[in-house]
Amino acid sequence: MELDLDFSFFLFAASVVTGVIWYGYLFYLKRSNIEYQEENEPLLIEYARSFFPVVLIVFLLRSFVAEPFRIPSGSMMPTLLIGDFILVNKFSYGVRLPIINKKIIDMGSPERGDAVVFRYPKNPSVDYIKRLIGLPGDRISYFNKQLTVNGQAVKQVSLGRYEGVGQGKNMSGAEILNEDLLGVEHDILVHHNRPIRNGTFVVPQGHYFMMGDNRDNSNDSRYWGTVPEANLVGKAFFIWMSWDWDHKGIGFDRIGTVIQ
Repeated sequence: MELDLDFSFFLFAASVVTGVIWYGYLFYLKRSNIEYQEENEPLLIEYARSFFPVVLIVFLLRSFVAEPFRIPSGSMMPTLLIGDFILVNKFSYGVRLPIINKKIIDMGSPERGDAVVFRYPKNPSVDYIKRLIGLPGDRISYFNKQLTVNGQAVKQVSLGRYEGVGQGKNMSGAEILNEDLLGVEHDILVHHNRPIRNGTFVVPQGHYFMMGDNRDNSNDSRYWGTVPEANLVGKAFFIWMSWDWDHKGIGFDRIGTVIQ
């Protein structure tokens, strides 16, 4: 997912420009002792007055409450499908100033098993979404498609063969497993004939270890390392739309799904 820094800046700039035009006009009328009459507004002032509150509200909601994203890849299948539109809680892990992403209020900490949107450490202009597997200080091992957290093998129960649809059809034939991540259950995909990245990783303080639910088709912490706390965007919690023209267009059965 591409990070919408440019769009955030556009909303901020639009709020400032329309606000300055509108309130500057009111200030001019007051200084000139001219009575305000809406029907006499210049066209530019009318547009500024109309758009300012709308743009400001969208900017504030998107910055501090919830931000929409579209899923462009299959790395979180079967939990999230290509074409899902999700909402991300922007204050789950603290309130941050928009644009500069500086935390100003500490609201809570990420929990193991969260589906987290974060700024990709190798290129912060891009957003990723993955499952939070390792907390600071954890020892994570992944060998022969078995996940181990602090020496404890994560329980997996096979749910059979996965049948992909639409843009995710290439994952048909993978095994779908229910994984109990030390108390947090979710489904994952494993393709037994695909090579994997094995290894043991120790999570530094202030960092988090992320993996995709589509274990054999995910560019995650196994390959590029951990995610600093400062890169966290928020917790994904809701699918509000799903759109995949390669399958059936709008996926009405997925709308309103709470993300596990």
